[in-house]
Amino acid sequence: MNEFNEYVREAFSAAGDIVIKPMMGGYLVYLGGKLIGDICGNELFLKRTPTSDRLLEDSELRYPYEGSKTLMRVFDRFEDADLIAELLEGMYAELPERKPDLTDPRASGTGLARWRWKHMVCV
Repeated sequence: MNEFNEYVREAFSAAGDIVIKPMMGGYLVYLGGKLIGDICGNELFLKRTPTSDRLLEDSELRYPYEGSKTLMRVFDRFEDADLIAELLEGMYAELPERKPDLTDPRASGTGLARWRWKHMVCV
């Protein structure tokens, strides 16, 4: 994990559990298990929700990486703790719940069967 990722985690941690996971050359940012944005090239891109569009209307809209089909808000106001709190609380309420991973062996029986098939695990 790099210094910018730690900075993001520290700035957002007052809002809840922040997890940053590497993904295809960048990082995915989760709040309480919900995907809220991406970190690409030491820039934070937040998903568009009614709250992020309202509070960050003056922030640049860009694609986080080449080939992306999703315009996202570039976030750079890390010193504004009140903005961060309101932003993340609103985004969390508006974003959908995370779907269970049916390929995870800890999920339902169907998921376990799929996981075994995918990984050719014989029992």
